[in-house]
Parts: sequence; C-alpha cells; structure tokens
Amino acid sequence: QVQLVESGGGLVQPGGSLRLSCAASGFTFSMYAMRWYRQAPGKEREFVAGITITGRSRNYADSVKGRFTISRDNAKNTVYLQMNSLKPEDTAVYFCNAYSVVGGYEHWGQGTQVTVSS
Repeated sequence: QVQLVESGGGLVQPGGSLRLSCAASGFTFSMYAMRWYRQAPGKEREFVAGITITGRSRNYADSVKGRFTISRDNAKNTVYLQMNSLKPEDTAVYFCNAYSVVGGYEHWGQGTQVTVSS
C-alpha cells in the first residue's frame, strides 16, 4: 500500500529550526520527484520545495529561499525539509508529495503541524 508519513513537526520559536521527514513506502521512491507543500489556516495549499529523482536539482518558493533546504535519501526512501530561521508565517500543516512525470502518478501524506510562535 502506498504511504507517505511525515514527522518532525512541532512548536518552535521564531528564528528556530526544525527538520521534517517523510518516509515513503509502497512505490518506487527513486522514480518520483518529491515535493513539500504547506497549508496555513484559512489559506490554500502552497508549494514549498521540490527535488528531482536524483536529488541534484531543487527549487523553492520565494518565501522560503535561503531558509529551507530539501534533500532526499533514496536508500532510506525518505525526503527531508530542513527549516531554519523560522518565522510565524511559516506556521502551517506541511504535506509530503510524490510525483511521477513518466507515469503521471501522485501521492500525498497526511501532513505534520509546524507552529512558529514565541
């Protein structure tokens, strides 16, 4: 069964850091580009960061450039999001997404809550 399970969310003060993890199973992880999205209260789901299947190319939303880093470990079927210099506006539920360009498949995790507050 296809699963994406996020972890690592929590409460952090402004300026702090968190590292999110997304563990994948039930599909060929190395054949999927991976992305992080987030959804803040009262707002639409927003793209945060993406990484290609090899991990050699990455892209970010303008709002997180220079602060967040996406990475992946294909041996562990896991994608990460290192979040530094966190701001209150980063508060959201963060979702892991797997996307196959070739097959047109897409999978979603259940999300993990990140709250940035003093």
